[in-house]
Amino acid sequence: MTLATEVAELGQTVLVLQGGGALGAYQVGVYEALDEAGIAPQWVIGTSIGAINASLIAGSKPGERVEKLCEFWSRVQNDQLIPQGLPSWMASAARNFRAISAGVPSFFSPNPMAFLSPHNRLGADKAGYYSVDPLRRTLEELIDFDQLNKGGTRITVGASSVKTAEMRYFDSRDMPLQVEHVLASGALPPGFPPVRIDGELYWDGGILSNTPVEVVFDDNPRKDSLVFAVHIWNPHGPEPETIWEVMNRQKDVQYSSRAAAHIKRQRQLHKMRHIIAEMSKMLPEDKRRDNRVSEFASYGCLTRMHVVRLLAPALDYEDHSKDIDFSANGIRQRREAGYRDTMETLGKAPWREPVDDIEGFILHEASGGRMIHTAAAR
Repeated sequence: MTLATEVAELGQTVLVLQGGGALGAYQVGVYEALDEAGIAPQWVIGTSIGAINASLIAGSKPGERVEKLCEFWSRVQNDQLIPQGLPSWMASAARNFRAISAGVPSFFSPNPMAFLSPHNRLGADKAGYYSVDPLRRTLEELIDFDQLNKGGTRITVGASSVKTAEMRYFDSRDMPLQVEHVLASGALPPGFPPVRIDGELYWDGGILSNTPVEVVFDDNPRKDSLVFAVHIWNPHGPEPETIWEVMNRQKDVQYSSRAAAHIKRQRQLHKMRHIIAEMSKMLPEDKRRDNRVSEFASYGCLTRMHVVRLLAPALDYEDHSKDIDFSANGIRQRREAGYRDTMETLGKAPWREPVDDIEGFILHEASGGRMIHTAAAR
């Protein structure tokens, strides 16, 4: 049996992509490894840069997806004018200054009026330090939206409602998605302006849920699934001892997005659903026909979800500006790490580990290709 066949027997394959700017290059390597292994996600879910990568996957034909991902990341490299041979800290400072002052090619450009005064009335649709018109043009060139909406790969992108502070998930199963939905998912304030969809303004989904795994867990109807959740902000890290280290760790903590809490809650809920389903089987047939008992039993569910959490390792020179490190070297290193880590994790196939039959949610966590948590045997 091939790995792809084995994975298919676990149910639907889902790829969940976290937001994180330049760190999203890691996700390219993850998808490249899955593609090489013959594993094609039936559903891709993303927030912010994860939504951009997800749209490039769903909006391209299967044989062209890696090429389109690489093309996007090639276009947004921003260190072409940085002299070679500079010390890493100096090159990083130069790249950061260039990104802040001139934007990032094919991604965003400065909005001069926003820099004149924070009190300038820019209009709700343009209230951001940068314009993402370059990103709009890039996505319209690289994404086939007919393929995205009708190509057979479901896509969901998350955005935050400016008006209600509620998370909104735009899903190709329920509605046709356009470039505005992808832009809204990545409209991180105050850098980028909100995006108006059906009369309502939306900001980056990462404000409320940067790791949108709950979409899979709360989907209706629930299905047996193998979920690859790609975390580019590492929830695990050392105690910071300097302000510089604090600034870096603070971002990791903030944008890890309480994923551990979501997972803990979902493990409890899935176990409870399994218990309800198993207890319902123990009732006599006449009791099960009772309408009230039947209603209670409907809360039971025997679906099983394997969640493989892929945690991106930190690069040696990373600091708090890592999410705007669109250098060719940074993109290459992260892509290579994503590919290497995913191939190592696939080789371990952690979903083969024995688990308690009552468990409906099984977590497998890998950092840098090394398993740091897997399902406990019965």
